[in-house]
Amino acid sequence: MEKIRVLVADDVAETRENIRRLLYFEKDIEVVGEAENGEEAVRMAEKLSPDVVLMDINMPVLDGIAATEMISLRVPTAAIVIMSVQGEQEYLKKAMMAGAREYLVKPFSSDELADTIRKVYQLEQKRRAVLAPTQAGTSERRNPKIITVFSTKGGVGKTTIAVNLAVALYQQTRKKVVLVDLDLQFGDVAIMLNVVPKRTISELVQEIAQLDSELLEAYLVSHSSGIKVLTAPLRPEYAELVTASHVEKILNLLKENYDYIVVDTPSYFQETTLTALDLSNLILLLVSLELPTIKNVKLALEILDTLHHKGKVKLVLNRSSNDIGVKCADMERSLNFQVAAHIPSDGRTVVAAVNKGIPFVISHPGSKIAEAIRELTSLVIENGGRRREQAAESKEAKGILARLFG
Repeated sequence: MEKIRVLVADDVAETRENIRRLLYFEKDIEVVGEAENGEEAVRMAEKLSPDVVLMDINMPVLDGIAATEMISLRVPTAAIVIMSVQGEQEYLKKAMMAGAREYLVKPFSSDELADTIRKVYQLEQKRRAVLAPTQAGTSERRNPKIITVFSTKGGVGKTTIAVNLAVALYQQTRKKVVLVDLDLQFGDVAIMLNVVPKRTISELVQEIAQLDSELLEAYLVSHSSGIKVLTAPLRPEYAELVTASHVEKILNLLKENYDYIVVDTPSYFQETTLTALDLSNLILLLVSLELPTIKNVKLALEILDTLHHKGKVKLVLNRSSNDIGVKCADMERSLNFQVAAHIPSDGRTVVAAVNKGIPFVISHPGSKIAEAIRELTSLVIENGGRRREQAAESKEAKGILARLFG
């Protein structure tokens, strides 16, 4: 008989040992691992893929609620049971919102514990059986989406949004996600993810004649969050090696194997950026409540309209705050364009995440800014849309742009 594999997470060694004793004589249940804090619980859950996680609510490093949320997103097959001496409704509500399946109040008997483990395991098996046909049908009808994050003003948080969006897309969909850094001169995706690429897009394009999906995969960097990354050149002067035709071939190849391609771009129009915008299903245009940025975004919207891309644009207000002088409603009237998503200002969380090279949707999953990214992710999933086939019009518009910007 296949045993139910259980991971125990509790900062008290005696409690972990007591749980082992309580389950020792249950022939259908096996304790496969122990963790003494929330961070260790997340790591072990990813490594062991247990059927059930017994999670204490009060733990050091990362508390049980935050660890539950992370495991629910990263290891969705694990059913989590929260354990606590506190039985208040508020704790129960927080646990369930984080993704827990059940809640046990300490102390509990061996029968209580074993019955709860079996119940959540059986419910999880039923849920998987119901979802399996739907997921199989979905995989047969792949609809890959390219999402380009763009702004005509530097310093508005494009890369931060792109990095966290890519990770959140993987967390919420468990589909294949790749992040492409097209800020070819000064791309920061690698440093924000704390990865050290051996080969970048500038080396990749030197093999463009032989490029296929297998070769392209060899140039992608795997990140611990589950996403893949194609990094920008290591030196600014290598940027000129990458052309618009290279970008077109790379993005189209990525669509063959990836469900979501998130593209980070520089803060100006150039041929490689225009190609990404042409191929995009969705363009996230970032704006902040500052007059220079608003002015630039207004110009960008006019150009995107000329390029016949305005219908693909979603306006994202970053560092949204009521304390700033310019009001969001005034900005919307000036741009004649509605804001689709608001990302709150949270410098402390963002700077800490950037300096550690850990996206804040991982390091601070309970923060308001991480919640805003998850809402933006849901918007992307729902509104990816289909690419408009308007190659001829785009080509004509590119000619206009080339004359405008030399």
